[in-house]
Amino acid sequence: MNEKFFRLKTFEKASYCRYFEEEVIKNLKNKNIKIPTYVSAGQEFIAASIATICEDLKIKPWIFGQHRCHSIYISFGGDKIKLIDELLGRKTGCTRGMGGSASIASKEIKMFGHDGLMGSNGPIGVGACFATNHPTIVFMGDAAAEEDYVLGGLGWASTKNIPLITVVEDNNLSILTEKKVRRNWEMSDVAKSFKMEGYNLNDDPIDLLKHSETFFKKPCLLNVNTNRIYWHAGSGMDGDKTFDRYQEQKKKLGEEAIEIDKRVKNEIEILWKQQLEKQ
Repeated sequence: MNEKFFRLKTFEKASYCRYFEEEVIKNLKNKNIKIPTYVSAGQEFIAASIATICEDLKIKPWIFGQHRCHSIYISFGGDKIKLIDELLGRKTGCTRGMGGSASIASKEIKMFGHDGLMGSNGPIGVGACFATNHPTIVFMGDAAAEEDYVLGGLGWASTKNIPLITVVEDNNLSILTEKKVRRNWEMSDVAKSFKMEGYNLNDDPIDLLKHSETFFKKPCLLNVNTNRIYWHAGSGMDGDKTFDRYQEQKKKLGEEAIEIDKRVKNEIEILWKQQLEKQ
C-alpha cells in the first residue's frame, strides 16, 4: 500500500473519530448525554490504522472492543447516527439505547458488545475465533490485559494457532495509576513467552503498517503505546503537554490533512446538530 495514501486514509478515519468525541465532550457538559461515557480521543489512530489495513487486505474481522470503543466502531464503518442515538439513550441507537457508551455492538460490522467485566472480551474473542476460524480482533487497555483470564486466552490462541490479533491500547495508566506501580513486565514479552508474535510499538500509522504482514496468518499481540486526551466522561485531562498523535499527523501531512480536518469537523458538527434537533 502506498504510504502517503495509507496515512491520509487513516487520518480521515481518525478525524471522524476525533471530532465525534469532541462533540461527545460538548454534549456531556451540556447534559444532553446523561449516561456513563468513555471517550477515545487521543487513541484513535490505533483503530483507524488497523481498520485501514483490514480494508486493504479485504478482510472484515469480528471485533471485540471494551470501553473507550467509539473510535473502534467508527473506524470499522459503524453508523455514526446510530452511535449518536445510542449515547442519547434512544431506541434507534446501535444497541437500541441499552448498551450505552461502554457496550457498543453492531451486526453490520460484526462488533460484539462488552459485558462490563474487565478484560473478559479477551477470552471471549479467543473462543469465538477458535470456534469459527474467522479473523478476529480483540481491543483492550493495558490494565485489562493484566487479568488472569486474558493471559490464559492468549496461551490457548497460541496453542491453537488461530487468526487472532490482540491489541493492547497502552496509555500507561489504569485510571491514574502508572504501569510501573502495577507490574514490571510488558505484554509483548508475555506474548512471546506464549510462543506467539508480540510487538511493542507506537500508535504511528506506519509503525502499525510495518507489523501487518503476519495479520491473521497466526496469532499476534500488539502492545501499542498511546495517549488519552480526556478522562472518563471528559471529567478531566491528562495535561496540556500530553502528546497528541492527531495534531502531529495533521502537521506532518500538511494541506491535504488540513482540508480533511476542516471537512470532517463541519460534517460531524452538522450530524450532531441534526440528531439533537430530533429530540
